[in-house]
Amino acid sequence: MKLVNIDYIPGYEIEEALGIVKGQVVQSKNIGKDFMAGMKTIVGGEIRSYTEMIATARQMATKRMVDDAESLGADAIINIRYGSSAVMNGAAEIIAYGTAVKIKEKKK
Repeated sequence: MKLVNIDYIPGYEIEEALGIVKGQVVQSKNIGKDFMAGMKTIVGGEIRSYTEMIATARQMATKRMVDDAESLGADAIINIRYGSSAVMNGAAEIIAYGTAVKIKEKKK
């Protein structure tokens, strides 16, 4: 599965647009990591546990988007975007979405 955040794939033609596909996950904070993150806010700097949490959530959302595209018979997803929002105190939603397409190699 090819994944790009542009509206074409170099070297390929889009045969068919199959529709919008998405994957989402709601991730909550871990109480132990939350305590340590709170301590980090006192001295400043990156809160690595949150960075890792969001990266993991983004990977999960991407996989769910790919699974959605595969269920449509897609070869690629173009125009991929990510979004996030707080859904409640201590939990964030990560969404990945794009357009599932069938592609073929361009003739030379």
